Amino acid sequence: MTPIAVTIAGSDSGGGAGIQADLKTFSALGVYGASVIAALTAQNTHGVRGIHDVPPEFVTAQIDAVFSDLTVAAVKIGMLSQAGVIAAVAEGLERYRQRQVVLDPVMVATSGDRLLAPDAIAALRRTLIPRARIITPNLPEAAALVDRPIARNEDDIIAQGRLILALGPEAVLIKGGHGDGPDSVDLLLDRNGMHRFSAPRIATRNTHGTGCTLSSAIAAGLAKGLDLNTAVGEAKSYVTAALAAADQLTIGSGHGPVHHFHRWWTNKA
Repeated sequence: MTPIAVTIAGSDSGGGAGIQADLKTFSALGVYGASVIAALTAQNTHGVRGIHDVPPEFVTAQIDAVFSDLTVAAVKIGMLSQAGVIAAVAEGLERYRQRQVVLDPVMVATSGDRLLAPDAIAALRRTLIPRARIITPNLPEAAALVDRPIARNEDDIIAQGRLILALGPEAVLIKGGHGDGPDSVDLLLDRNGMHRFSAPRIATRNTHGTGCTLSSAIAAGLAKGLDLNTAVGEAKSYVTAALAAADQLTIGSGHGPVHHFHRWWTNKA
């Protein structure tokens, strides 16, 4: 059977993040991708110029159309900027009994633009995080979810990870891309312990869509039947390679995207 994953997220008009990055990632990893668009953004490599939220009832209509027809093996959730949309997505996950859910709690874009309304954070904690197989915050997002300062060391990261686990997800992957040092270290915590995923930190300004790409790569692995640790490890390797190849692309004049199709495109800038 063809593995199918669905992304529920915002659209990036610049093509580097959000729905566009997710669908590219699914395709690159051999998974058929479908989508539920929860918001439209006007953005490019320099930042977000505007956000237009899709009404909750139309988000519901998209969910019903997709899940009633396609055999969905995994769901990636990204930018959901309003509490009403978060509620609609949570209800849809429950209605279609989706358990392989990868939640990327997108709050701030790479450019620094805030993407999540303050009242939506409580809705995210209450209705979506408990339904997630895995949640994938970066260091600032992890801190915001548990009302703590940004973690400065591994002990802090582990402590915040445990607080997030207490919110109900099966696992949490706290990403180290915002950290320091020669390696980017992601920590996966679940109720059985901790696993460390490390890769050399890539020196590039073209990092747009990195978090979206990682979470959708995990969802692709789960859709193909991989266990969670293997899915995270393969996703980490894919993103690292996409970052390493990012400078082969010349996209915009700001923070360009990672190279989702680095395995197939010729190396032309």
